[in-house]
Amino acid sequence: ICHATVGDVMASGMQEKQYTPSLLSFFIYNPTFGPREGEEEKKILFYHPSDVEKNEKIRNVGLCEAIVQFTRTFCPTKPAKSLHTQKNRQFFFEPEDNFWIVMVVRNPMIEKPNKDGKPPTVEYQEEEILDTVYGAVVRQCYSMYKLFNGTFGRAVEAGGVELLIQKLEKFFYRYLQTLHLQSCDLLDVFGGISFFPLDKMTYLKIQSFVNRVEESLSLIKYTAFLYNDQLIWSGLEQDDMRILYKYLTTSLFPRHSEPELAGRDSPLRPEVAGNLLHYGRFLTGPTNLKDPEAKFRFPKIFVSAEDGYEELHLIVYKVECPIMSVSSVSFLASVELTRDFCEQLDSLVGPQLTLLASDICEQFTINRRISGPEKEPQFKFIYFNHMNLAEKSTIHMRKTASVCLTSVHPDLMKILGDINCDFARVDEDEEIIVKAMTDYWVVGKKSDQRELYVILNQKNANLIEVNEEVKRLCATQFNNIFFLD
Repeated sequence: ICHATVGDVMASGMQEKQYTPSLLSFFIYNPTFGPREGEEEKKILFYHPSDVEKNEKIRNVGLCEAIVQFTRTFCPTKPAKSLHTQKNRQFFFEPEDNFWIVMVVRNPMIEKPNKDGKPPTVEYQEEEILDTVYGAVVRQCYSMYKLFNGTFGRAVEAGGVELLIQKLEKFFYRYLQTLHLQSCDLLDVFGGISFFPLDKMTYLKIQSFVNRVEESLSLIKYTAFLYNDQLIWSGLEQDDMRILYKYLTTSLFPRHSEPELAGRDSPLRPEVAGNLLHYGRFLTGPTNLKDPEAKFRFPKIFVSAEDGYEELHLIVYKVECPIMSVSSVSFLASVELTRDFCEQLDSLVGPQLTLLASDICEQFTINRRISGPEKEPQFKFIYFNHMNLAEKSTIHMRKTASVCLTSVHPDLMKILGDINCDFARVDEDEEIIVKAMTDYWVVGKKSDQRELYVILNQKNANLIEVNEEVKRLCATQFNNIFFLD
């Protein structure tokens, strides 16, 4: 039984139904936990949907084991990553020795009605799903689990297989509900970070603020500073920041902003600390510091350390006021946090962050004035830098907790993904230009660890004109960092 997400698309007079990709099953197993016959169920550590009959779970896990072992005979170091069938696509990932994660995605399909009351004809679109995109989604699932729970091996060491099963159930039961496979695309492959451009003076003020806070509150080990979902400063390792950024911008921030937009939160009332306004509050931990019953529990996360990883508390503190956008600071502290510590942090960070937010807001306004009035450009682009994970997209509109909207047709997003797959096959710099059936031009450039994808809406342009247009874009937007000619 597949629980499909239905996007009803009515073709003229036909009433065709289009079904987007959907999650059929997701399971985690370890073949060494049930090596003997009759013990197969012990291999299964997590299985979604949970109501699947036991023998079917064992059969599906056994099939995956067989596929992995079979492909190992051809290439022992690189077993299968995916299996394509008419109706679905399976993805395999081994994040730790002998621990396997498998995600099964139902292929998109079109249901065409038949005359004479016959059942509708179903056409599966087998080539619409990209391995790179959904393979990246599986890896993200593991990274997000590891951020909040540490490795699978750690749980087994601490409390045996039973503890690992509990942790997997608790985490993935909720996390899988947030997977929106129909809107996954190239940005999932990159897993990049959007940076906020700042002038030197304001950047130095932020650096000075971070240094002051870390000096005054010695429990704080790492700090990250964001403005409007864009990163300005981070003291974390790149890979840790990448997954923490994903959690903050697609889960924590949207969850807190949606109730505010709906007017369910109390209106913003500034406090006055000395002569300074103070619009700060905690997004994790206590919702109201003045409440005598306030809870001082903060989520724990695991980040890289010299001897493996360290367990820290995640404090997210946010400032917003009616005339400016939102600034958030994430602090990572090493021990249990008390009311005294939170009050100290609030009185130190609140007023200073409110001042900084107004400086950044001013800078933001100046940037917009310089860039001129916003009109629909002739092109849209995605840029990614592999060295610092910087990502910029004019194709994607605002992300919410439930969906990430794109402003171009899915067919064009698929072409971008195909170009990216071609780039991944070779190490050399290269350029690919595609003329889409819809009269759009799609250009991909790869140069010096950077990738740029441009969609041009110029119906009557030729190859030379398209090339000139992309050169102009590189010169204005990217300071000529793409030298491929």
